[in-house]
Amino acid sequence: MKKIVHIIILVLAVVSVAACKSSAKEEPEVIASQPVETDDITKEVFTDNYGDKIEVAINNTDNTAVIHLDGKSYELKKNKDLPDYTASNPEYQYSNIRGNITFLKRNVDMVLFHHKQEKKGATASKMASY
Repeated sequence: MKKIVHIIILVLAVVSVAACKSSAKEEPEVIASQPVETDDITKEVFTDNYGDKIEVAINNTDNTAVIHLDGKSYELKKNKDLPDYTASNPEYQYSNIRGNITFLKRNVDMVLFHHKQEKKGATASKMASY
């Protein structure tokens, strides 16, 4: 009789352990989803006549611009008073006016980077000789 009681207790223990493991697997994992805000960011890289490159990342959502030049980063805020796209902080100013890119240090009026976009329709034309 003792052997039967031990077998029944052992079987119940095995069944209860198996039931606990399978119930843990059946519970769905709930992950709280938070709304993901996506900013409207445009990135461009410009090269001047000297081969220097400037990377400009404009965040249109926050009205900020991040300028990467010579291994340094500059964060500027859009200035609504100036024409086209102009951003500045107390030390630096970036402007993109009709493809004319300028990045300068304001307190000494020193141009750090300048790039003028070439006109798309400007091609060398040859005169025909008769």
